[in-house]
Amino acid sequence: MGLFKKYVNQTRKPEGFLGKMMINGMNSGHAKLADWGMSFLKNINPDTIVELGCGGGRNAAELIKRYPKSKVTAVDYSSLSVEKAKQYNKEMISVGKCTVIQGNVSKLNLKNDYFDLATAFETVYFWNNLEQCFSEVARILKTGGTFMICNESDGTDKIGLQFEKIIDGMKCYTIEQLETTLKTAGFSNIISEHHPSKPWITIIAVK
Repeated sequence: MGLFKKYVNQTRKPEGFLGKMMINGMNSGHAKLADWGMSFLKNINPDTIVELGCGGGRNAAELIKRYPKSKVTAVDYSSLSVEKAKQYNKEMISVGKCTVIQGNVSKLNLKNDYFDLATAFETVYFWNNLEQCFSEVARILKTGGTFMICNESDGTDKIGLQFEKIIDGMKCYTIEQLETTLKTAGFSNIISEHHPSKPWITIIAVK
């Protein structure tokens, strides 16, 4: 496996030196995408938020800034990402505003009907058994809770599909595929947004 392929494969589960480089790049490289996605979170005031696939922790911090009365639980199955996210959110953790835990979204060790908002930035590409994972998100959300997915690829763009071929376990989904799986998992009132000039997509669904 060439160095580039080894590096881009760190997007799935960052480990080692290359993983540290990838996580640092995620926090800055995905910021504009994440902020664009968050701009569609309207008319909600969540007290409890779960950030799934939190990576380096930047988006968890931004959610706390956006909803200062909330408490955020950040989850990632990479121990390296958990370590970085804890460092990034050290102050908010110390005052009880943020918790960072290691976990797999297919079987979350979190309470039923607990969260008002769940977010997933640049991560559902790597969720094995997508319907099972979405059902887990539905389980931990309160009735009327919101689930937001934000992806850089709309499942049809050339670059996204190229990365899909070289990153193990990656699957780029179309809006239609995500909407169908969300409905099967128990979500409704699904609103989808597509960036006017980029393949970015945001999907917001209500339990």
